[in-house]
Amino acid sequence: MNPEINPVVHEPTRVSLTQFVRYFLWLGTVGFGGPIALAGHMQQDLVDDRGWVGKEDYLEGLALAQLAPGPLAAQLAIYLGYIRAGAFGATAVGVAFVLPSFIMVLGLSAAYVRFGGLPWMQGMFYGIGAAVIGIIARSAFKLTKLTLGKDKLLWAVFVLLAVSTAWTSQEIIWFFLLGGVVNLLVKAFPSLLPARSALSLVFVPPPVATFGAGGTLLQIFMYFAKAGMFVFGSGLAVVPFLYGGVVQGHHWLTDHQFVDAVAVAMITPGPVVITVTFIGYLVAGVAGASAAALGIFLPVYLVVVCLAPSYKRWAKNPQLNAFVRGVTAAATGAIAGAVVVLARRSVYDLPTILICLLSLAILFRWKIPEPVLIACAAVAGLLFHHA
Repeated sequence: MNPEINPVVHEPTRVSLTQFVRYFLWLGTVGFGGPIALAGHMQQDLVDDRGWVGKEDYLEGLALAQLAPGPLAAQLAIYLGYIRAGAFGATAVGVAFVLPSFIMVLGLSAAYVRFGGLPWMQGMFYGIGAAVIGIIARSAFKLTKLTLGKDKLLWAVFVLLAVSTAWTSQEIIWFFLLGGVVNLLVKAFPSLLPARSALSLVFVPPPVATFGAGGTLLQIFMYFAKAGMFVFGSGLAVVPFLYGGVVQGHHWLTDHQFVDAVAVAMITPGPVVITVTFIGYLVAGVAGASAAALGIFLPVYLVVVCLAPSYKRWAKNPQLNAFVRGVTAAATGAIAGAVVVLARRSVYDLPTILICLLSLAILFRWKIPEPVLIACAAVAGLLFHHA
């Protein structure tokens, strides 16, 4: 008679909340490479090396970050803070993770406003803007491989959003939702009633119309809060939304300033959506930067704190997963379309074409850190600008 063998369950190592928060402060200070790289750092450091987070908790947080709206890395960090110390832990970790890049972007924004008219600054961003197009194109390619597979319907949603974004250069919020609804109806048609309830978990219409205009800071906060509700997976998914509203809708930035804003996000650590800090600063100084950052990250925080307690009950809901896959395909298509839109403004002569193509080729061939690539592009821009 063989004795029953119970699997060994390794409990996470208990550390103080101060140590836990200090790690995210460090990651927010030195973490480059986008959401997938940052999530990988968290797994390697917190799960594999230190054992501060259980593997199951990490995987549940990663799944939540992929299902719910919001930039993936920030959402995963906030979730891990929540399971460590509830809402207080989520708040402390969220602030620690975002604060370093927020301060860095504030400094770069101030330098941009002060020196942006000088030839050396213009030359740097001449090269950086072209390199950023290559980086976004590479990210769109990687996301396409990761999210679409061989699903013909998701590819159709992707193409629709790519073409519409490239053609109109406009916000396509309702097309995002349409992509999710169409995939939901096709993949989960027999269960329409649960589908409607699942849809409500993901999309709660932002209260923009309720508050009205009411001041520049309120406008900034509400606009970026709305944008934050439509970021799925990669922070780059917010770029098409921001371009349509920031440049064409509110006329807060010019085309070149917007590309520079994306570039600033690329050369700083932490989540890519920190680019909103640069935009807010150019519109209304430090107060505008704070309002923009609060707007983009507050929905992320609320989604985690509100949904985490009941997450296990709805995480495997097939209707919810179908809807999110459709929205993700739409977001990926919008990023691909945004490459075309932004390239019209940043890649317009032989030097910028060469910088963009060379950056893209390097990214496909080698694992070069993006800040290093952008630094090289800045030097090339200084050499070629007005040469």
